[in-house]
Amino acid sequence: MTADATQQARRIWVLIEQEEGIPHPVSWELLGAARHLATELDAQQAVVEGVLLGHDVSGIAQEAFRYGANRVYLMDDPVLAVYRNQPYTAGISQLVETYQPEIFLIGATTLGRDLASSIATRVQTGLTADCTELTIDPKLGILAATRPTFGGNLMATILCRQRRPQMASVRPRVLPMPEPLPAAAGELIREPLGMSEEEVTVKRLRLIPGQQQLNLEYADVIVAGGRGLGGPDGLALLEELAQVLGGVLGVSRPLVDAGWVSAEHQVGQTGKTVRPKLYIAAGISGAIQHRVGMSGAGFILAINSDPQAPIFQIADLGIVGDLYQVVPELISQVRAAQQGDSHVR
Repeated sequence: MTADATQQARRIWVLIEQEEGIPHPVSWELLGAARHLATELDAQQAVVEGVLLGHDVSGIAQEAFRYGANRVYLMDDPVLAVYRNQPYTAGISQLVETYQPEIFLIGATTLGRDLASSIATRVQTGLTADCTELTIDPKLGILAATRPTFGGNLMATILCRQRRPQMASVRPRVLPMPEPLPAAAGELIREPLGMSEEEVTVKRLRLIPGQQQLNLEYADVIVAGGRGLGGPDGLALLEELAQVLGGVLGVSRPLVDAGWVSAEHQVGQTGKTVRPKLYIAAGISGAIQHRVGMSGAGFILAINSDPQAPIFQIADLGIVGDLYQVVPELISQVRAAQQGDSHVR
């Protein structure tokens, strides 16, 4: 569809991602961003709307209203009970053709990445993936989606001038979580899927549960290690500090590439984006590819033997020293404080 077809409507859509009836928090982060975009467009004309697919999930729409959605389009069908690309793509593309949104935001999760590209192909529009910033171009009045490029060394702002909707995906925790309203109402519009189970080519035979994955993006405390550890044995020390602080272990990419730890612990452009209350960076130099993933932390403590390390440029507090001396002392101090030791230095 062309841009001319949507001039009368300024709908900003957000995919309300859910699995097994549990909404993904990135949906609320995107609704917060959509509210800001609506204000930049025209607060009187722009409207923020959610798109929700699943089975017996209408209750999630009420949460969407609390996070800023004026309206939610709901496709509730047994065929949609479990995510499969074919029916989800068909259903959402049908909604796009009917209501012609101007902007469509989707979380860059495993599900969202699979779905967003399929929808963009189906409705013949562009998709800017893994964005770090969303705004409205003041001259053109269209979405300006910014994302890292060339290995994170440059930031590119991409405009979709001709096609609609303007689609963008954003990783969890890139955007701040908005405060929900204590109570809010909105319009719920139910739409039929129009597809039977027999028409779906991919079938779910059975679910094989995997190991519980680390929820690094939403951890309040992260203790992260980098190349300065010197070897994999140092990870145990950082894990101990994370444990006493009630946090989790994070790492920079070189440690994953070396096979010291699994990729689910990686913070950075090619890993996870995080916004913890406390981020301790031990032995991390602070390359831009890592900093882009953790710069939203509430408080950053950097430990590095190199006083010129770039990580100190964004740290709230820096300690120049050997992490193998500093971290054990931190562990000792934290444990003493937890036990109420009045002699804590």
